[in-house]
Amino acid sequence: MNETLLVNETAVPAPWIEASDGNTSLELSSKLVEFAINPWDIMLCVSGTIIACENAIVVAIIIYTPALRAPMFMLIGSLATADLLAGMGLILNFVFQYLIPSETISLVTVGFLVASFTASISSLLAITVDRYLSLYNALTYFSERTMFCVHMMLVITWGVSICLGLLPILGWNCLNDPSACSIVKPLTRSNVTLLAISFFVIFMVMLNLYFKICKIVCRHAHQIALQQHFFTTSHYVATKKGVSTLAIILGTFGASWLPFAIYCLVGEHEYPSVYTYATLLPATYNSMINPIIYAFRNQEIQRSIVVLFCGCFQTSVSYRSRSPSDV
Repeated sequence: MNETLLVNETAVPAPWIEASDGNTSLELSSKLVEFAINPWDIMLCVSGTIIACENAIVVAIIIYTPALRAPMFMLIGSLATADLLAGMGLILNFVFQYLIPSETISLVTVGFLVASFTASISSLLAITVDRYLSLYNALTYFSERTMFCVHMMLVITWGVSICLGLLPILGWNCLNDPSACSIVKPLTRSNVTLLAISFFVIFMVMLNLYFKICKIVCRHAHQIALQQHFFTTSHYVATKKGVSTLAIILGTFGASWLPFAIYCLVGEHEYPSVYTYATLLPATYNSMINPIIYAFRNQEIQRSIVVLFCGCFQTSVSYRSRSPSDV
């Protein structure tokens, strides 16, 4: 997604290289067009393919399983949809970059990727808020008010994401002023700075919410122990497992996106493109890991996968409505 990522500027030998009359065919056969492909772009395309396949399964299962209509699954569906679009965007970026190089197309693909990854990160924030509310307001969580809040979070998530994705297309780009470019061409430095700061705000909010979730989980475990007059091993294991899960979720998210977000703030467009690739590629891994953390570990989705691919259970299998705190 930098200038090497979007428009490969490697010199490509022309197929009409001059040759002597007697050796024309020999010269043309020995000087075929060298279609240089950046290996980093290949890795991004492979990452996008895996991301698209994983999340397509999650989206299909949520759409075709009527039982998965709880607020939690709507947010997981939003996350999977965003990651699916991000994966498709990485694939399309690779195809357009090498087959149909164009500044207009680069603007569209970059805007598409910005919108998709923004929606993915915002959906993670919405899932975090939903998990916090399911613990903080456990008695009133399954209500129409919760469904309304989820719908509002989805509207805000996708509305903001689409707007940010449209900014480069509507003119906030550096095509006419290369000196204003960031490490991600054709985004301007101010645009990338806005995206990076937004990420840090979301990350801090998620960190705060997960800290509060951890406190609530520990307090509930302590209250149960007091009611039973002792703290059993099972309570300790459950509490430790819950805290560990929260640490893995937040740690994975931070490890994936923090390097790229920091480099967006400190990097310059003159820096070698390898730095951008080296920080961007791990960021895409977050969309690869999200289905494993948020979807494939869920028992209802696991049953639906079995029904979809194996047919081992009847489609009328009963599902127990669960809160996000169970996931």
